[in-house]
Order: sequence, then structure tokens, then C-alpha cells
Amino acid sequence: MTALDLPDVADLVLEGAEGDEQVEAYVARSRDAQIRAYEGEVEQLSVAESLGVGVRVVRDGRQGFAYCGTFDAEAVRDALAEARDNAAFAEPDEWAGLAVDDGVEPPEVDLWRDDLLDVPTERKVAMAVELENAIRAADGRIVGVESADYADTATEVVIATTTGLRRASRYTGCEIVGFSLAGDDDETQTGFGFSVGRTVDDLDIDRAARDAADRATRMLGAVKPPSGRLTVVLDPWVSAQLLGIVAGTLSADEVVRGRSLFADRVDETVAAPIVTLVEDPTDGRAWGASPVDDEGLASRRVPLIEAGTLRGFVHSSWTARRMGTASTGSAVRDGFKSTPGASCRAVALAPGELGPEELIGGVDHGVLVQEVSGLHSGVNPVSGDLSTGAQGLRIRGGGLAEPLREFTIASTLQKLLQDVTAVGSDLTWLTMSAAGVSLVIRDVAISGQ
Repeated sequence: MTALDLPDVADLVLEGAEGDEQVEAYVARSRDAQIRAYEGEVEQLSVAESLGVGVRVVRDGRQGFAYCGTFDAEAVRDALAEARDNAAFAEPDEWAGLAVDDGVEPPEVDLWRDDLLDVPTERKVAMAVELENAIRAADGRIVGVESADYADTATEVVIATTTGLRRASRYTGCEIVGFSLAGDDDETQTGFGFSVGRTVDDLDIDRAARDAADRATRMLGAVKPPSGRLTVVLDPWVSAQLLGIVAGTLSADEVVRGRSLFADRVDETVAAPIVTLVEDPTDGRAWGASPVDDEGLASRRVPLIEAGTLRGFVHSSWTARRMGTASTGSAVRDGFKSTPGASCRAVALAPGELGPEELIGGVDHGVLVQEVSGLHSGVNPVSGDLSTGAQGLRIRGGGLAEPLREFTIASTLQKLLQDVTAVGSDLTWLTMSAAGVSLVIRDVAISGQ
């Protein structure tokens, strides 16, 4: 049993404020489970609870931060005292300060499922084992399962400040992920499948198993393609990763630090007219959804690119003051051990009207890209230069043909966005900051043989 609960810890921190200093308490508790099955047995199992409080103190334009991994009253007071000491030695910052209520009320977002907390560990283990068995049974060419995992989380947060904010949020989430191995002694290919939800009843083991088997078996016999310029179709898993990188360059933190290719381009055309990109943590389908940001301001829908035109960036209170604008309720931090920065949590493209089969049917010569490697390390966020390894399937005459492997996609983020010719209807929510969707991009250089 902890000495205090989340609201009590927040009150304890604020009660210790002195003089005209600003004080913030970020109090969090999470319960997490991770299970891996292998050959019908439990290979890994972890069930843990994490709790703690992060304290910020701002005085005379100087910010100090400290945290403790307990709700013990004495430790909480010590964290406040340490944050105050750290502020005294910090460099002055004219934009330093906590968030102030801007009058926007947090939306109602249904993210919590009580029943997830009541699911016994035995059932979670059984789901991981069932996923492994389902992958093995999905196709005769499956020769093994590299891993079959179940994971879940239940997180609660209270944020309170001496500037008048007091907000709470909570969410649950779970996922299953399986990695398959297809082939024989001469050749093997891997594939994966997954399913995510707010509680275990949302998870689809059969679909995850089929996807894992299909992604592996359809790559059997893959060859290197000749180099050339082709239309590529990114499947949702790949496009989500690409959009996550684009979203990263739309953080005002990156703009301030000179690390964004979109700096000074607001109201300019940066993408094809069919590209509309929105940050919307008020959408409960998004893994990063929340009624409030990590400074306690209300979450809100933020247009980033509208019909190809750049509309702006996501802001925290600090970047907003620095750039002379208002916060977009986009402060994000990595738990109670860190201070907030500006970042996207729930980016998605406005979907089109055609499904992936119809999109592929409209491509004469191209490649369906189902996997990329080294994408994040292969992108320069300032120049936009991009180079990534990839694998997928040849598209010939509107149909899927032979599998392709070990080729490289080389382009720039600017060109890829400008050359989007179709956005699919298959919006797919993943355990990341961006949703995926089938995306057709013309005239992309690939290097193979």
C-alpha cells in the first residue's frame, strides 16, 4: 500500500510552494504486463507497477526539475526541495513557465476499461499461447514462430499546478504481436501480425495469426528487383512509420532547434492536394489519445497539412511563448521522470475512398512495400533526404506478382509528399504516434540489382 494516492501527492507538492514560484506536480501510476510464449510454454513474464511524481519549479525565469519513484510523503517533499535547488542553478530562460488554463475544456474521450484490470494472468498467458498455435496452423509453409507476445498497460495521471490547472487522465491498452517463420532449409522468410485494443475482448487472435503467416509466406522466393523508378504503394504499417517521421518534423521544438525541414514554410504548399494531415488526440481510436496533454491543457484537434498546405506546428507552452503563439495542447513527456516537450501523439491522414485492392488495381508497374528497415536512421530531418531498405511484392498490370527483397528506396520527404497520388480508405490504428493507411506515391527511385 502506498502512503498517498495520486490527488494527495499533487496536493502535497503544491502545498510546499514558496513565494511567487510556480510549481507543477506530474503524478503517475501504471500497471503493465508483458508475456512471451514459445513452443507452448511461457518464455518471459513480467507484471509490474510503476509510480512516481515529477516536480517542476520555476522562479525568476529559471526552471528546476526532480522526481521520485514513490508516493511516500517525505520523498515527495524531498523531490520538491531538489527541484527548487536545481532551479537556483539553472540558466535563465525568458520563456520559462508553467502552462496556464486557456479556457479550453478537455473532451470526453473513452479510454479506460475496468475489466482489463480484472483479467487474470493465466488468461493473458493463454492468449499468447493461442496466438502461437494459430500462427503455426495458419499455413503449411509455416515452419516456426519466432515469438508470440501479449502486453497491456493501465496508466493514470494527475497534473496540478500553482497556475490553476488540475487535470486527470487515464487509459488502458493491450496488444498481441506474433512473428512467424516460413520456408524450408533452403529459404526462410519472416512475417508479423498484430491486434490492438483497449481491453482483451478487442483483440483478434485469428486475424493477427493470418497476417503473420501471409506476410511471411508471400515473400518466399523473393528476388532483388532491377533498379528503376516505379510507383510504390506503402501498406499501413510502412506509411505509419513514414508519417511518424513527418510528424516529428512538425514539432515546434524541432523548429526552434533548427531541425525541421518545414521551418518558415507555414501557408506554403508542401504536399499533394489530396494530403490532409491532422493531429487529433481527441480521437479515442488513437493509441496516443488523451483528454489532456502532459502539462494539463485540454487536448484538441490540430490541422498540420490541409489539402497540401502547411498550416502550422504542434506547441507546448514553452514553444508557444518562444514563437509568439498559443499552445496546441501538445506537450508530451516520457513519464514522470522527464519534463515536457512539444510532440504529436495521434497523427492521421484523411482517408480516401478506395481500399488497398482497388489502389493496387490502378497501378500498372509498381511495388507494394510491406516492410522497411532503418527508416528512422535513414532520414535527415533538416534536408529531408531519405534512404531505407525495403521488401514487398511486384505490382504488374494491377495485380500482385513476385516477391521482392533487398532493395533500397531513395528520395526526400518533400518529394514523397508532393508525389502522393492516392490515399486509401484503410485507416489502421497502431501502437505508435501515427495511424497507417495505404498510400500510393508515383515516380520513386528504387535500387536493386
